[in-house]
Amino acid sequence: METPAIQDYLAAIYDLAGSQKPVIGARLARHMKISPPSITEALQRMQREGYIRLTPKHEVRLTAKGFSIAETMARRHRLIERWLTDVLGLDWAGAHDEAHRLEHAISPVVEEKLAHLLGMPSTCPHGNPIPGMEPALPPHEHFSLAEARVGQELAIDRITEEGEADRQLLKFLWDNGVRPGVALAVTEVAPYAGTVTFRIKGHPVTIGLAAASKIWVYEPATLPSARARPGTRMSERAG
Repeated sequence: METPAIQDYLAAIYDLAGSQKPVIGARLARHMKISPPSITEALQRMQREGYIRLTPKHEVRLTAKGFSIAETMARRHRLIERWLTDVLGLDWAGAHDEAHRLEHAISPVVEEKLAHLLGMPSTCPHGNPIPGMEPALPPHEHFSLAEARVGQELAIDRITEEGEADRQLLKFLWDNGVRPGVALAVTEVAPYAGTVTFRIKGHPVTIGLAAASKIWVYEPATLPSARARPGTRMSERAG
């Protein structure tokens, strides 16, 4: 059996891969708030044990073995977050922290019961897909809020897992009503100041471009009407 520490590393790699950017040791170290030497040692161990492989460009890729474990941890974490927010009433930041502690203890039986209790939700509270669930929306184009243009009418798709790891950002978004599915209008993009301003229900919100890059949005008018199909799995087999 893999240790909780290995599960955490694999889940973090899975989360970062979901942002469609290369996963390298330095990025993983920042995300997990662990020193680069410790990350290097852990990656070497996981490679020896067959959980990951490292490409010639030092990108971290999950093997089929590692992906299976990572996907299970992501599913449990996101289901627990949904339960903690929808049923127990915790806010985003509290739910994320509690889910991280509980995900290692939950059994497959409880995991399945929890999914049915919650109505088989397709996403976590932050909008990230729950593995094994049917998507609620058809496939659509999304991009980061940092790439938005003034005057665009958009809807929030999700807060990335990197955004979830930032407690201050989660609290700020929660307090300002930034939720998946909520509409917003971009009123100012100021690269010189490093900020983007938008309005939600008439309320102005200004955030830094670095934070905006962790928020994915889409144009509702371009949303296809076709029934969603399950997406491609992010395993080594797909890359």
